[in-house]
Amino acid sequence: MSTSGPSIQTCEPLPGAAAARLRQAVDPRCVFTDPGDCLAYGYDNSKRMALPQAVVLAQSHEDVVAVVEVCNEFALPLVVRGRGTNTTGATVPIRGGVVLSMERMNRILDCSPGDRLLRCEGGALNGDVQAEAGRHGLFWAPDPTSLAYATVGGNIGCCAGGPRAVKYGTVRENVLGLRAVSGAGATLKTGCTTTKGVVGYDLTRLLVGSEGTLAIVTEATLRLLPKPEVVRTVRACYGSVGAAAQAVARIMGQPETPAALEFMDGDAVQLAEAYRPTGVPAGTGALLLIEVDGSAASVDAALRAVAAAADGDGLVELRTAADADEIEALWACRKALSPSLRKIAPKKVNEDVCVPVTRIPELVDGLAALSRKHGVRIVNFGHAGNGNMHTNLLADPDDPAQMQAVHACLHDVFRLVLDLEGTLSGEHGVGIEKRDYVGWEIAADTLELMRQLKRSFDPLGILNPGKALPGI
Repeated sequence: MSTSGPSIQTCEPLPGAAAARLRQAVDPRCVFTDPGDCLAYGYDNSKRMALPQAVVLAQSHEDVVAVVEVCNEFALPLVVRGRGTNTTGATVPIRGGVVLSMERMNRILDCSPGDRLLRCEGGALNGDVQAEAGRHGLFWAPDPTSLAYATVGGNIGCCAGGPRAVKYGTVRENVLGLRAVSGAGATLKTGCTTTKGVVGYDLTRLLVGSEGTLAIVTEATLRLLPKPEVVRTVRACYGSVGAAAQAVARIMGQPETPAALEFMDGDAVQLAEAYRPTGVPAGTGALLLIEVDGSAASVDAALRAVAAAADGDGLVELRTAADADEIEALWACRKALSPSLRKIAPKKVNEDVCVPVTRIPELVDGLAALSRKHGVRIVNFGHAGNGNMHTNLLADPDDPAQMQAVHACLHDVFRLVLDLEGTLSGEHGVGIEKRDYVGWEIAADTLELMRQLKRSFDPLGILNPGKALPGI
């Protein structure tokens, strides 16, 4: 990517016969083939761009089936997308073909508070789901920063998490069942409407995180949870990254699980203070943003236990937010970090690596060593309670030497993560960005079994080709 904007990968126009069949299969007003109309559907938050040959706005499950059938008939690549918030290029149509947008399939279909579930279409926004659930004193656990405009289907595709995942889990733990369309055009119903169920294979968990390579999710039945009565927010400031990392291991090693446990290194702290000053004391080299929730009768005891674990060598200040405004200010700074990094360097390579919590101190020490070795500035923040670190490598894309150093550093970052028994992606998915590294983490025999599963769901390989796994 250059500072003047990404180049556009183009392809041949859609064959006339295929365009005609699409307009027969669905409302013709929902089919677009003009490049000017298709352009907005050719990129996502990865800043990669490739022009599709056609865009279809699905309005129903039956529309999705019909489009899949046409794409099979003409051997056209088919990429499903929500609002394009992913950062890995997972919805970029790198082989042309058809982009199927779910933006109009955005309805909340029903909500059953007694059963603690909500059913919605794949294009429903996470924020709309939270609003509907909230009317009944409930919430859906996944809370990515983009929840106001990220779709449930997109969250399912990359197995989104967010700060609350440390206590309440990711999408995988909070989806009861799905309605979907396979690459062969078959309608699939997975899971059930109960929290217990062991009939058949667990296709729901298989589809979660599959990045649109196996099937297209048209409806989801979501597991809801009761909103906690009370939330307490604590900021723990430490003199060094190592001290904060050690505190994370202590906090997660005691019985009271925090509702959120966010980590920010020294650079991230300075960025946050520049965005919105909150009185971080001088000498802070890293901080933890901690939330504890529960009933009014229990939350203070939980807060004391977490605070005791946070105390230790290197602690500079432990501060509990006094009111709702202070809580909002602390979280606003954390959520503004990712876009703020673009003020430091025109390009950031954002990796969401994940290691066991007890290995976080080794991870942060290793990343500091790699920063020095390659001369690449690295800023770290993330969901420390899950061991999920957002590691940002900063560079000038117009400087070939810097970009070469970033590439070499990234290789070493991934090797470090795997040496620490971690994984290359905690919640962003693989898409294009990490596809070529998947073989480092997954053994060849296992990878081949995954390719066989892909062929079972999608015999002609039309669904999101070139994503998630090498060789598909």
